[in-house]
Amino acid sequence: MFMKGGVVVNRKVATWWQVGVMVAMLALPFAALALTNPTVPAGISGRAVTLSEIEDIIRLIAQFLILISVVIAVIVIIWGGIVWMTAGGSDDRAKLGKGIILKGIFGAAVVLGVGVILQTLASVVTRQFLQ
Repeated sequence: MFMKGGVVVNRKVATWWQVGVMVAMLALPFAALALTNPTVPAGISGRAVTLSEIEDIIRLIAQFLILISVVIAVIVIIWGGIVWMTAGGSDDRAKLGKGIILKGIFGAAVVLGVGVILQTLASVVTRQFLQ
């Protein structure tokens, strides 16, 4: 238990509250997607699926996963900054915060690299790479 702004706060409750807020923030992109109204091409039932339709579906899924991953990476970087700022002179906490930030940056770089690789593969498969 500790005092914060004149109120006694349990550390476990505060930690779980922060985790809950982070999880709620992750739901924001889903809410934005729910507001969009995708259009379905007319006459889609009963005909064969084409390669371009499969490519479009894979591209949409990949873009969605990259978006979610970048949002998570940004949250991790912000969390690392908060840990670093609240270190209060503790070298261990400052080191922990720096490590969290570096891991968030590394994660974002990996996700964006995967996005570039997926875009390149998609253009090679559809034969639009050298046009």
